[in-house]
Amino acid sequence: MMKRSFALLACFVSVAALAAAPASVPGFSHVKSLGGFDEYRLESNGLSVLLKSDRTAPVVTFMVTYRVGSRNEVTGSTGATHLLEHLMFKGGPNFNDAKGNSVKQFLEGIGGNYNATTWLDRTNYYAEVGSEHLEGYLAIEADRMHNLWIREDDRRPEMTVVRNEFEQGENDPQQALDKEIFAAAFQAHPYHHSTIGWRSDIEQVPIEKLRAFYDTFYWPDNATVSVIGDFDPAAALGLVKKYYGGYPKAPQPIPTVYTEEPEQTGPRCVLVQRAGELGVVGVSYKSCAGSHADYPALRVLANILGSGKTSRFYRALTDKNLTTQVTTDAGFFHDPALFQVYAYLAPGITHEQVEKIVNEEAARVRTVGVTDAEVATAIGKITASVAYARDGSFAIASTLNEDIAAGDWTLYVTLPDAFRKVTATDVKRVAGLYLDPNKSTTGWFEPVVAPAAK
Repeated sequence: MMKRSFALLACFVSVAALAAAPASVPGFSHVKSLGGFDEYRLESNGLSVLLKSDRTAPVVTFMVTYRVGSRNEVTGSTGATHLLEHLMFKGGPNFNDAKGNSVKQFLEGIGGNYNATTWLDRTNYYAEVGSEHLEGYLAIEADRMHNLWIREDDRRPEMTVVRNEFEQGENDPQQALDKEIFAAAFQAHPYHHSTIGWRSDIEQVPIEKLRAFYDTFYWPDNATVSVIGDFDPAAALGLVKKYYGGYPKAPQPIPTVYTEEPEQTGPRCVLVQRAGELGVVGVSYKSCAGSHADYPALRVLANILGSGKTSRFYRALTDKNLTTQVTTDAGFFHDPALFQVYAYLAPGITHEQVEKIVNEEAARVRTVGVTDAEVATAIGKITASVAYARDGSFAIASTLNEDIAAGDWTLYVTLPDAFRKVTATDVKRVAGLYLDPNKSTTGWFEPVVAPAAK
């Protein structure tokens, strides 16, 4: 019986190993496997493909991440990536509203969850559909990589939609202040520009510039396709090859961003005065890239300072009725960005009061550090938030999308363990290194009462 049990066990292990082996499909190279993901490259054009199969529910998420965002824009075409995102839903000669087979018509007809988002380092297009509809969506998504209509008749109405989004952001105190802080903090690097773009560029960008932007960045070798959920890996690769394989690589090298932000040699300040009710204080410090080894400790630091009722800013500000809320963010981007603190003032409280306490708490953590208990609590919160953010195929694809944008999809697998290894010593070190007042940008949003109508 013992020998037979070992034989059966060996058989089960062999079957499991075989099932977990990467798919072998002509035309694809297997790059690596990690954490349940298999990475492939379509040899004909350099398209990157990430697969994670889970057959527990008959749902699949297909997402394409283009490595282009506002980071790739220049003055005159700021907001181009976002405006193109809108135009991508206008279709092309093969799939459009007139034919009744546009991406919107197809996905709404099958009850799919779909959209697109643009950010500093990337743009993504996605749909979560029943497994049987994967090919139908994949065909449409692949088509608009190369065959999109980019027409002035579509730009004009979509420009007004984007301009309305811009104006909504201008009327939000935190968003308006954040845009000014980024513009002051980054003088050379294109993080200076907000993703929505500057109003005059939104309104006046020529259609030829949008077409040139599309022709520059929307190519297979500047994209990653992620397929998560209920599918057969070999079959999925076959579909990707069928619909993307006919496209060539970009005819010219994809332009790289080589501009580095010069060393900041003193604190910067901005003031935004607009209609509103309550003030906001924002303090931002030059930080590191999301792929940098210091990022996990900075994420723990942000949690200690601003997450929940045990956080330092809550106890120093909100618990004393000086603020209604304080948020912190370590900034997870491709290039060095900002570690940000936003404090929302309670009625009757001055900006000076709150800014003074924010700076005092930052100085305290730089010089004294944090406790082991604080680190343990922060790691527990981060571990839970990571788990919640990966619940379901769409959630997994969305998180993976940000790791791709940061420059390394394997961060999806490695970061959770990196968070768990952070120590109090690590947190004190990164606080001393990054929370440097000479590399800070402080912004105030001062509400202005509009004059009464006569």
